[in-house]
Amino acid sequence: MSPPAEESAVLIDGPWQHRFVSANGSRFHVVEAGTGPMVLFLHGFPEFWWAWQHQVRALADAGFRAVAVDLRGYGASDKPPRGYDGYTMSGDVAGLIRALGERSATLVGGGYGGAMAWTTAAFHPKLVRRLVIVSSAHPLRLRAALFSDPRGQLTASGPMLKFQIPRYEHVLTRDDAALVGMYLRRWGGRDWVTGPDFPDYERRCRTAIQIPQAAFCAMESYRWAFRSALRLQGYRFVKELQQPILAPTLHLHGGADTAMLPRTAQGSGRYVVAPYEWRLLTGVGHFPHVEAPELIAGEVLRWAKGV
Repeated sequence: MSPPAEESAVLIDGPWQHRFVSANGSRFHVVEAGTGPMVLFLHGFPEFWWAWQHQVRALADAGFRAVAVDLRGYGASDKPPRGYDGYTMSGDVAGLIRALGERSATLVGGGYGGAMAWTTAAFHPKLVRRLVIVSSAHPLRLRAALFSDPRGQLTASGPMLKFQIPRYEHVLTRDDAALVGMYLRRWGGRDWVTGPDFPDYERRCRTAIQIPQAAFCAMESYRWAFRSALRLQGYRFVKELQQPILAPTLHLHGGADTAMLPRTAQGSGRYVVAPYEWRLLTGVGHFPHVEAPELIAGEVLRWAKGV
């Protein structure tokens, strides 16, 4: 049995600076490169800030301040036992923008990070200048699809239902986090999963989820999302999410995404009153930012420039 991973595993060297920033009562690990208008990247499950390393390089080279963060509970960020509700995690993002000395930012979120980007744009509209969503439906659109598409999105969300099982984090980290590798292979596009870059990415994600408490924290955010549906707090959350998105929004989605079905995500534009652009990426799975990094970097750059 291998020893538990240390947080130093995510402090990967590169053309960027590692920093620790206090925001919303917690300490966050961020990776920063370049100067200019800020673009803040939010990763999904089962990833960490490294998900955006290609885009951080590209945006920094193009004259932007590119910042990728380990979300609450992931990587080298704090892992408190509570705070994995949508209110607190969107507050984390808002607090980070302010703590990094900015009045607003272009927000880029993938997977669960995309859900947090949607939520932050709804709850803190003045802080989100422009929005890029990758592989994520608007939370209200996902909620509706879970009920209206039982053979589609509800079935695709099967792993998230398993996350509700108490202590499932021990299943997640068993056998050197083999289950994380299985999720990456199941959700990723075929060309990427069978390509030369996949083994290294899989290894890094499996290592990061084994950092003490990281797996528990990752499960908690999904547990709140499901359990809150039956509680007053969840009712209020849904009601507040009905605020229209005021930030111009670019929505990128893999056509071969089996975790968040394209038909689920496609209805998200109804919640955006600003300019909205949808782009389906043929042959790409749930991780476009690593499956087609140059394409995603170019699209993020185009949108951040306001073109």
